[in-house]
Amino acid sequence: MIAAAEPRADARTTRLLVVDPRTAAMADRRIGDLRHLLRPGDLLIVNDAATLPASLHGTTAGGAPIEVRLAGERADGTFTAVLFGAGDWRVRTEDRPPPPPVAAGERIAFAGIDAAVTAVDARSPRLLTLAFETHGPRLWRALYAAGRPVQYSYTRRPLALWDVQTPFAARPWAVEPPSAGLPLTWELLLGLRRRGVEIACVTHAAGLSSTGDAALDARLPLPERYEVPAAAVAAVAAARVRGCAVLAAGTTVVRALESAARRGGGRLVAARGITAQRLRGGDQVLVVDGLLTGMHEVGTSHFDLMEAFAPRELLLRASAFAAELGYQGHEFGDAMLVLAARTATPR
Repeated sequence: MIAAAEPRADARTTRLLVVDPRTAAMADRRIGDLRHLLRPGDLLIVNDAATLPASLHGTTAGGAPIEVRLAGERADGTFTAVLFGAGDWRVRTEDRPPPPPVAAGERIAFAGIDAAVTAVDARSPRLLTLAFETHGPRLWRALYAAGRPVQYSYTRRPLALWDVQTPFAARPWAVEPPSAGLPLTWELLLGLRRRGVEIACVTHAAGLSSTGDAALDARLPLPERYEVPAAAVAAVAAARVRGCAVLAAGTTVVRALESAARRGGGRLVAARGITAQRLRGGDQVLVVDGLLTGMHEVGTSHFDLMEAFAPRELLLRASAFAAELGYQGHEFGDAMLVLAARTATPR
């Protein structure tokens, strides 16, 4: 499938492939058709994490150029990070040269801020823990001054930070955009609300989607921060009382909700913390009835998660169907709505 090379000038042009696992039916629609695909009383849950400028260029103590891509903030205020060698987003991640080796205790200098390497992963020397020299507001000012959005070689031009923000972005937790939310404009959300669809938010720190290292990529997603607030728990409970469906806008929403439900012993509870939750085909989904997501490639953790909602064979056929119709992939691409067992048939 062709990768979308830049943000859409008009989110309303986003195509939507609707897949019903019960009937194996597929339909080519537009994102605005959500107003008719969701029933009054259904609940759509979005990820309100804002996206950080998580790509930082700097130099090692020995003066070697290096790129650090933050992979998420840890509970103690340090950051998990992945190292890249010389070059930038214009070169495919898998074609970048290896970074120079760094050791725990070494400092990396960025524009206006330094960080100490506090740990190096035993399995991958490219995976580090960084402690920045400043904290609080000064740290955030420095990161926003020095950093740029993470992007990949299929993009056509340098991205601005606003290119990777959803309309409802709030806390700066994500290092790549929770991209299922990008086409959900306020106009569309208000249209859904007028039809009686409820909207709720969780926060999940969407992480890196690729490192260029096959062994490290196999470990993605890395543990990520999440919060499911009491308001979202109440909204899910109310939807259940109404007999209506709970739909997640993005795989990060699914992971946040399922992590909180497993913490509650199978019952959704308000929770926050770090999750390494992954879902695959055959796994029981405790909270979510349907999934609005992007067009994901086979072999990714996103595609694995989709198999918890629909059979692999159906998803492969859906991907091939979408490719034939010219759908685009990656974060600025088109969307798929998987309607699971408790979700009403489109009308």
